[in-house]
Amino acid sequence: MKYNNQELQQSYLLSGTFTLALRLVVGWTYFSAFWRRLVLENKLIEDQAGYIGEKFNHFLPNALGIKPMIEYLVSNPDALWWAMVIFTIIEAIVGLFIMLGLFTRLMSIGVLALATGILLGSGWLGTTCLDEWQIGILGMATGFAIFFTGGGRYSLDYYLQNKAPFDRFKYSSWFMSGVLSIGDTLMKKIVIAGTAVIFFMTLFTNQYFHNGVWGKLHNKSVKPIVEISDAKLDDDKLSFTVFRVEGADVYGSFLIGIQLKDQEGNVIMDKDGKSLSQFSKSDIDNYYVAKVVPGKHSLVIPLGSKAALALKEDNLQNLPKGIYDLTLTDISGITWTQSIHH
Repeated sequence: MKYNNQELQQSYLLSGTFTLALRLVVGWTYFSAFWRRLVLENKLIEDQAGYIGEKFNHFLPNALGIKPMIEYLVSNPDALWWAMVIFTIIEAIVGLFIMLGLFTRLMSIGVLALATGILLGSGWLGTTCLDEWQIGILGMATGFAIFFTGGGRYSLDYYLQNKAPFDRFKYSSWFMSGVLSIGDTLMKKIVIAGTAVIFFMTLFTNQYFHNGVWGKLHNKSVKPIVEISDAKLDDDKLSFTVFRVEGADVYGSFLIGIQLKDQEGNVIMDKDGKSLSQFSKSDIDNYYVAKVVPGKHSLVIPLGSKAALALKEDNLQNLPKGIYDLTLTDISGITWTQSIHH
């Protein structure tokens, strides 16, 4: 069935009008990130509570595909700060323009890209309803749909494309709104292919992050998990590395116990919450911007933080050769154990 140009224009205007609610909602989703970080409260100040770079660090442990990029940024604070500033500006522009319907199709690609980044970086986070995964996958679908519909009648594109210089630019519809110069058959193929890719990403990431398609459903944001590595005894010093890889991003792991036992179960060293709250910062070597620090009643290990810890005690000297068990205890009662071959 063939349509004349006027009928096509009316169809695109109508379809763009139908997606007005999507434009406003997804636009505010991204613009509000800028609004929260700079207008309501400045979250781009390093070394202050709420710094967005530390929030970005939370993505690191289980990110999909972009983990090396995240690790580079959180290991280099200056580069991270600039990345967060640029990212915030992009979110502001994309969010505001998509709400206004200005360069709608170009901004819809921005929505698709931002949503994909959120999905891959933080799709595993969410303590109750797989929050970040839902935001990412719905943003991808929304950006894809708005690219084809354009802004419709209630958009700045609609007014600007009838005025100079946009009315003389024949490719303006590819960046703004209006009729796309694609044949009906090719259009159907592109829509089906794009939809299939996004639906595949939906199922794949749901399964990868949460076992949401088959198997036992899991949520990596429910309880903290701390990995122990490089544990060793050297003269009077016990050293090891901790890396917090799971648990809620808004709540730290509060370490209230570090215990070392020999093979017979004899306690060689036992540190409680009070002593850990006085842990010397000079004996903590943090890798990333999310830092392991002594808290009021414990040693606090934020999500995504990684640090080498060193403890010195006289009774660690001249320990006989053998296997020792290092046990860390969280305030929730969870314990993590690593054997040390001395």
